[in-house]
Amino acid sequence: MVFENVGAAVWSSATKLLVRDGRLVTCGATSGDQPPADIRRNFIRQLQIFGSTLGNFDEFRDLLSLTQRTGLRPVIDSEFPLEQTHVALSRLEAGGQFGKIAVHIGEA
Repeated sequence: MVFENVGAAVWSSATKLLVRDGRLVTCGATSGDQPPADIRRNFIRQLQIFGSTLGNFDEFRDLLSLTQRTGLRPVIDSEFPLEQTHVALSRLEAGGQFGKIAVHIGEA
């Protein structure tokens, strides 16, 4: 199973990682929403592709509980105050980050 939230830039790599009967869950298109698709790979490997957006309140509560129990945390590449949003967006546009870029609204 692959969870993909980037879009076009990684779509081909994400589908190549899947074995027969593999599943891809996609929930974003930051790098574009028209990825190249090798349709043959989809049907030869019998892949399943699922689209997902957000979740309900119970799922959010479960996620918070999981992070509390396990210490699971997202990878944060860099953090910026709201006044430096332009710097954060420039870093994102350059594509050199590994993980999320956070912009703090209010006190950090």
